[in-house]
Amino acid sequence: MVHPYEQLDTRFTDLRPWLSLTARPSRGWVRAIRDALGMTTGQLAKRMTVTQPRITELEKAEVHGNISLNSLERAAEALGCRVVYVLVPERPIEETLKERAWKLAERQMAAVEQTMRLEAQEVTDKKQRQAALQKQVEKLLRRPARLWDEI
Repeated sequence: MVHPYEQLDTRFTDLRPWLSLTARPSRGWVRAIRDALGMTTGQLAKRMTVTQPRITELEKAEVHGNISLNSLERAAEALGCRVVYVLVPERPIEETLKERAWKLAERQMAAVEQTMRLEAQEVTDKKQRQAALQKQVEKLLRRPARLWDEI
């Protein structure tokens, strides 16, 4: 069975090399493209059917990171561009899930071991412990939503 994260991880693998190219210019993408096209704020305003001061506000909003996606898409269209919106995980989703499952399994195992020590039933076999941990990780990975119940 293919997990949904596997398809996403495959797509993200192709995108990761582009991450360094996607840093927003200091004056914003709208301003950068508008300047490169030699277009004034008044000309862009006319193409977007808004006022010239609205373009100045829009460009400032982008620089400050509070432009709406809708406004950005409208500006992009008026500039002959397309907005590409994507969240790219810093590392593969599968890796994140497995790491989270191991941490949670370790925490759960520590709680069980503490109880067993108190009852003088401590398990000292490292292979047994590792096998139990692996089994718990696999169980947790079958229901990934449970990985995020605890902080």
